[in-house]
Amino acid sequence: MKYSENSLGIAAMLAAVGSFSMMDAIMKALTGSYPPMQVAALRGLSAMPLVCLYVLWRGEGPQLLQVRWPLHLFRGLVGIVMLPMFAYGVQRLTLTDAYAISFIAPLIITVLAVPFLKEAVHTRHWVCLVGGLIGVLVAMNPSANAMLSMGALAVLGAAVCYAVSAVAGRILSRTDTSSSLVFWMTLQLGVGAGLLAAPNWVAIQPAHWPLIAALAVTGFLGQLTITQAFRHGQAAVVAPLEYTALIWGVGLDWLIWQTLPGTHTLLGAMIIIACGLYIIRRSHQPAAVLPP
Repeated sequence: MKYSENSLGIAAMLAAVGSFSMMDAIMKALTGSYPPMQVAALRGLSAMPLVCLYVLWRGEGPQLLQVRWPLHLFRGLVGIVMLPMFAYGVQRLTLTDAYAISFIAPLIITVLAVPFLKEAVHTRHWVCLVGGLIGVLVAMNPSANAMLSMGALAVLGAAVCYAVSAVAGRILSRTDTSSSLVFWMTLQLGVGAGLLAAPNWVAIQPAHWPLIAALAVTGFLGQLTITQAFRHGQAAVVAPLEYTALIWGVGLDWLIWQTLPGTHTLLGAMIIIACGLYIIRRSHQPAAVLPP
């Protein structure tokens, strides 16, 4: 893979992490008033108008039916499981702690990329991932009780689902359009989670419509950019950039909930940033000059 493609994937992943971080903050705010499954449904349903406009703008409507249905359905099912679990987790944890736990996902993606994507994972990628994971553990300063809480276990389950979905999306991107990946994922999430949430649906409060509009925009942009990230970038290169979400989490926790991170969180963040900068710098060099 040319290093210029990895550069595009890196830029898209950074944009995706920022979009999803703001989306997560909105979801955390909404879970105070609505069940997690309903919040997941709102994420999909609210973004559908934007997705449809995007498909029309791209002129790829007819190609929506020319897809690999089994893999799309599997990815949609994983998404329906993933998002309510994460919504439940952030309802009980700070964004910073939730992200720290969820950062197991890049390591899972890299492991899955070898057998399922047939990607060559170099030593530098493993070093970066392990270093980032160490940074996560330092940032979290975990106790046994915190790691085994229901919120933490929910976020861990969501991270596993996210990794599986990312690998499935990468496989689909080899044959299907970006529009089809975004459209079917969003539609399945909205309809599937909506049906499951229907028995306990809570009426939307008028004051929350601006939040739902913001949820639509951030969810749409996040889904679009992460699709592009795994389409253009090698999974082992773009996955470690998930660690930058910790910086977003710290900032949003402070800005919205006036929660400041401790010394361990800041030290862990420094380790994570160093690993992210390393993989970005190495990925901008031609593959021929990189050591294995």
